[in-house]
Amino acid sequence: MNVLLQSLYRKLGQSSLLASMDEGASWSETNHILARISDGLELSNYLFIKANAGEDGDDLEPPKPLPRPGQQAEEPKRVETEFASGDEVASFFNTFGQV
Repeated sequence: MNVLLQSLYRKLGQSSLLASMDEGASWSETNHILARISDGLELSNYLFIKANAGEDGDDLEPPKPLPRPGQQAEEPKRVETEFASGDEVASFFNTFGQV
């Protein structure tokens, strides 16, 4: 029985048993390597743009790495938006007809 379980553990990315026990095992080694390559390319592009943008590049945010299985995904920050009232919108559009 132990031999069968050990063989199931070795099938990364294909083993339902291993994926249910460890969520990080749902990706194969190739997928992990591709994610690292993608993160590296995005970081190198970011550094190149930041180095050559001068002062315009100060407000650039660094890229976020691809989420890996088994890691908690970051929740997007909620931005509180204040909308204009109906009267403000109407007065804005009424100014177009006046010269």
